Amino acid sequence: MALSTDYVLRTGAFEPAEATINPQDVSGSLAELKDKARQRYDQVRGQEPERLVSGSDDFTLFLWRPAEDKKPLERMTGHQALINQVLFSPDTRLIASASFDKSIKLWDGRTGKYLTSLRGHVSAVYQIAWSADSRLLVSGSSDSTLKVWDAKMKKLAIDLPGHADEVYATDWSPDGQRVASGGKDKCLRIWRR
Repeated sequence: MALSTDYVLRTGAFEPAEATINPQDVSGSLAELKDKARQRYDQVRGQEPERLVSGSDDFTLFLWRPAEDKKPLERMTGHQALINQVLFSPDTRLIASASFDKSIKLWDGRTGKYLTSLRGHVSAVYQIAWSADSRLLVSGSSDSTLKVWDAKMKKLAIDLPGHADEVYATDWSPDGQRVASGGKDKCLRIWRR
């Protein structure tokens, strides 16, 4: 399950697009930081209510507007196996879903319409993470690789082999320069751009 505002709620007053080497460079009083965080939230949310996407082991996703309606906005189908993770891009324009069917699918973040499938893994895709600028998506798989996908071109940008076993976790650094991954091989790896 993912909320359209997850990323901005997670980063608060810190603006990843303006990141420096030291994230502690965020300065200001508590009230100023709260105000900045609120402004970022309002900008990301826009005039629309928050959206929620859910993925299931019945191979489907649902897009909701929980503040407005108890019925889903869209039923999203296409995966051939259970869905491991769903995630809105930081700019909320895209939704990515990772599945045991070895694919990542991209969907329109406002309507839930299917856009494309990203294929390249040879085994289940466990986890995905968006870069702060929403241009790149990284995926970790049970095939022991990470793959970086270009969301605009809808194709593989970089293949990152190196783990000796399944990759369970992955995330971008707030400045978008590094990817961290961890897996069954008990290694934490940091990948630089």
